[in-house]
Amino acid sequence: MFDAMRAVVRRIPRGQVATYGQVAALAGHPRGSRQVAWALRQFDAGLPWHRVVGKDGARHGKVLLRGAAGVEQVTRLQTEGVRLHGTRIRLDEYGWDGTF
Repeated sequence: MFDAMRAVVRRIPRGQVATYGQVAALAGHPRGSRQVAWALRQFDAGLPWHRVVGKDGARHGKVLLRGAAGVEQVTRLQTEGVRLHGTRIRLDEYGWDGTF
């Protein structure tokens, strides 16, 4: 399951984000959004973990990480051209449609 989830995360294009639930569903585990977080904890240098965000409403995602990891996530996303609106990312603007 974790390998499938990490494979989905690797396919999220630069400058776009996906929610934990979206990653889980695309990996074939639609109720496994919490497991996505566990899958991302295993270190993989090439894994774009920063492109996975939490769901908050229909059109907005939010960066869930706090502290140093949150700063790194925001910095990586901004480097890819993702603009934050406060602490939120507009999924209707930066959300990945899930196509491979």
